[in-house]
Amino acid sequence: MSRALVNILRAPSTITGSRLPICSSSPLLSHVARPVAQVRWSSHSPLGAALANARKPVTINSLQSLYRKKEPITMITAHDFPSAHVADHAGMDIILVGDSLAMVALGMEDTSEVLLEEMLLHCRSVARATKGAFTVGDLPMGTYEIAPEQALESAIRVIKEGRVKSVKLEGGKEMAPTISKITTAGIPVLAHIGLTPQRQNALGGFRVQGKNTASALKLLDDALAVQEAGAYAVVVEAVPAEVAELVTKQLSIPTIGIGAGNGCSGQVLVQVDMLGHFPPGRFLPKFVKKYGDVWGESLRAIEAYRTEVKSRAYPAPEHTYPMAMSKEEFSQFARLMEERRASFE
Repeated sequence: MSRALVNILRAPSTITGSRLPICSSSPLLSHVARPVAQVRWSSHSPLGAALANARKPVTINSLQSLYRKKEPITMITAHDFPSAHVADHAGMDIILVGDSLAMVALGMEDTSEVLLEEMLLHCRSVARATKGAFTVGDLPMGTYEIAPEQALESAIRVIKEGRVKSVKLEGGKEMAPTISKITTAGIPVLAHIGLTPQRQNALGGFRVQGKNTASALKLLDDALAVQEAGAYAVVVEAVPAEVAELVTKQLSIPTIGIGAGNGCSGQVLVQVDMLGHFPPGRFLPKFVKKYGDVWGESLRAIEAYRTEVKSRAYPAPEHTYPMAMSKEEFSQFARLMEERRASFE
């Protein structure tokens, strides 16, 4: 729907401390700063807005402070400007550009399909919207497994081109040298252990991890290894709550749980899942709580729009720009149009 968005930046112009009038006839205007007015008569106006409750940007130090105070860390995924914008306004501590965007934004079958270039595009979009939260970009499958040097090169691109503040990668003990390589270069790493979706084929599908003693011990070994390698936090996915809580207590870095119970240092969910941005009948993992019904509300609104367009109820007069011409000018315009039409017959 078209709308007028008027953004006026008012900055008084001064020379030697005196205020100058702003008028086109002033010869001094070319030498002083002038207020800039932007008028956009379009639905393509910028969506951004300042945070309602201004806060200091979240940093690694902020996250460590929350961890020390035992205050749960909140984390959510976002894959574009609008989803990051609302998450930032909602006060999320961390916004993750997860490779789950392969499915929720790009319609792919699983995370293994998404490319680094696609991740970079979405990271930039999220970064533009995020003013308060700490941003993290996933390293997609195939961009970090070959060697630590490959991983560092990919991580540098995600930070420089994606404009996020940290990277995330999957894997435990076997990825410790890679994590160390990246963190030594000054790039923060969020690790990810337990169920690692990029390795679902090797795991036999999306299966809960840490269900027996051997598996739980491996989870602990993985957590300690990524901590020692320099990860500032670790995502623990699809693990029994009791196991995740014990692992959390053994660490000196935060655990971010997803399907790992309430004993973790924080929680993360895929935004599309928790908002209900999908049709009825879609499978959801056990750990997902549906906090909204975006699909239902969007469907209702779009159906109402369709109905009003079909019945010509929309656009109503209040949605229409007023005519600037006088009645006489409009009559002249109509007459000229009729004459032009007649000349072509």
